[in-house]
Amino acid sequence: MEKLFTSTDPLYQWFLMPLFIFVCRASDVSLGTLRNILLSKNLKTVVPFIGFVEVMIWLVAVQSVLSHVSNIAGYLTWGFGYATGIYLGIRIDKRLGLGMQIFHIITHHNITNLLEAAAEHGFAPTTVDATGSRGPVKIVYLIIDRTENANVKALIQTHCPEAFYTIEDVKDANQGVFPNQQENKLLFYLKRLVPLFKK
Repeated sequence: MEKLFTSTDPLYQWFLMPLFIFVCRASDVSLGTLRNILLSKNLKTVVPFIGFVEVMIWLVAVQSVLSHVSNIAGYLTWGFGYATGIYLGIRIDKRLGLGMQIFHIITHHNITNLLEAAAEHGFAPTTVDATGSRGPVKIVYLIIDRTENANVKALIQTHCPEAFYTIEDVKDANQGVFPNQQENKLLFYLKRLVPLFKK
């Protein structure tokens, strides 16, 4: 049986082959971006597997480009796929919410309602008395899963809207109290990932 498309077919040269290169490039770069993000968060277990899949896809993409060196569409889709892959990797990381963060919340107002609301949501805040430029203040330390970032911001806005706070990534932590600890992690992250582009 004859091939449906040949390498000299215009449809193959200007659509199918460039599309294939774009998909491969977007896939391997998104995996590479996610791999680097995982490394930065000290989540190393799955990194070798991601790296293996990433480089295999990259080799296929390179082979496709080198087989059609005179086709400018391949070069254009290579670059476009690279840019798209970076965007997709960042979006995937944002949706998964891997890793932990720490909130430093500083205020001179009463924090009782904020602490009670945090406890009701399963968080375990730690408070410290301190002195700021305007007198005595309370500092609340709150370590959370990144998936809870928006929930904590909403609690602060509701119960202590005038508070100053900063957020930092936490590379590693021992013990701690976190919501969703009983839920299967794989199932939890799959539910986070779909739909991918949910705001």
